[in-house]
Amino acid sequence: MKRYFKYYTSSIRMKLILAMIFILGLTIITFCVTNYAFLPHFYQLKKVSMLRDSYAQVGKIVAEDQKYQEKEANSEFMSKSTLYLEKLEEDRATSIYIFQLTNFLDKIFYSFDYPNENVITEEQGRIIEDMTREYVPGVNLGNWSSDQKGDKELIQRGNGFSVYKVMDDRIGSNYIELFGQLDSGEFVYLRTNFQSMKENVQIFNRFMGYVAMGALLVAMVLMVCVGNSLTRPILQIADIAKQMADLNFEVRYPVETGDEIGVLGNSINVLSEKLESTISELKAANNELQNDIENKIQIDEMRKEFLSNVSHELKTPIALIQGYAEGLQDNISDDQESREFYCEVIIDEANKMNKMVKKLLTLNQIEFGKEQVNFERFDIIQVIRSVIQSATLLAEQKDARITLFEDFGSAYVWADEYMVEEVITNYISNAINHVEGDRRIEVAVEQQADKLRISVFNTGQPIPEEELDKIWIKFYKVDKARTREYGGSGIGLSIVKAIVDSMNQDCGVMNHKDGVEFWFELDRN
Repeated sequence: MKRYFKYYTSSIRMKLILAMIFILGLTIITFCVTNYAFLPHFYQLKKVSMLRDSYAQVGKIVAEDQKYQEKEANSEFMSKSTLYLEKLEEDRATSIYIFQLTNFLDKIFYSFDYPNENVITEEQGRIIEDMTREYVPGVNLGNWSSDQKGDKELIQRGNGFSVYKVMDDRIGSNYIELFGQLDSGEFVYLRTNFQSMKENVQIFNRFMGYVAMGALLVAMVLMVCVGNSLTRPILQIADIAKQMADLNFEVRYPVETGDEIGVLGNSINVLSEKLESTISELKAANNELQNDIENKIQIDEMRKEFLSNVSHELKTPIALIQGYAEGLQDNISDDQESREFYCEVIIDEANKMNKMVKKLLTLNQIEFGKEQVNFERFDIIQVIRSVIQSATLLAEQKDARITLFEDFGSAYVWADEYMVEEVITNYISNAINHVEGDRRIEVAVEQQADKLRISVFNTGQPIPEEELDKIWIKFYKVDKARTREYGGSGIGLSIVKAIVDSMNQDCGVMNHKDGVEFWFELDRN
């Protein structure tokens, strides 16, 4: 569980999700803090700018209206100017008051140009007088622009006007007020609510909190999907790299995009191909080196074995030849018949030595590839019949009979005809030399798929199971006394094995209840 948790928390997908949540959360917190710290001040500046612009607009409207009054000889505000001012109030959410002050008997009287005195109640007029009295104390109208008037905080002063931030204790709200005097003498009083800004900030931040919670949930879902789409190919590449570490170079990453992951996947594929090629070359070189080492060891062992076996096999005939030759030389017998017998022994042993040397040369040529294998298509039945015919006389001398079993008149194979004839000859000669009991020698030809199996069976004693694999070794003899009796050298089956291997075929031997069967296979196609 601990290992899984560590893997999950350290994965790229989880890091992406946590990073996204952190960035989103930090952004929302920064936004809310910024709202609390800077938005009221920014809002205040915008309100002051709006009041200044409204004051300038009022000045233009009043100036246009005075031109109209002078032209029409009328002292009342025209309806068009009233409409403009009403629209300005609605658009700017600002209360606009335009009035004139008259000092009579040390008492100031208000005369409203806008709104019309007919729509201002006595109570409303008194409230406006109370709100503006501190701006125009006494009869000295020049004192209205002082820096601090009671609980009114001066924010900005301009040409003919001042802007204040006011706390209205009567209703418990903050306002921004502009009080100024136009060039024409009228006083302008503008008032807009500032208290709603704090409520707006609180509402906005609360709303942003809800939005943040929703955004975090949506971001988590999106990042899980995005993380899966990003980490899936990375995990796939990691799995491919792991398989490559296990020397499996068949796997490939399916490159479907041209982004960084696609480039990485393509690099992994190229690396896999190069590693496979390099390791294949190394394996081939290592295998070749191993074969060279084994061949060297085998050649050395074969050399030692060859010298030992040849010395052993040649020792007896050489001793016989030497002994009988010395007998002739010393005239050990004056009998003509005895001398002829001595000569026959010498000639017979020399022939055995000659045959053995020839077989050794043949085996050596086959094993070391000096004997060229000439593949050709020929009738194996015809070759078998020819060998049987040649060996019939020798079999009859052993009171044995050779029988060929085949269900077809001809059977064509691809092989070296000369070498195949040598194999069959060795098998039949070996059967004749070891036949016993019923003295049956049976040669069989059997079709097996695309192969043809030729077997030679002879009745007699079976070969001990532990020695079945050794009979193919040069100079190996199961029954050394009997082998010496018929003049065998133990090379014939080694020649068979070498010939069959040179044609990339199989051969073998198996025991039966009443005898032994030797076989080999050839290609039919």
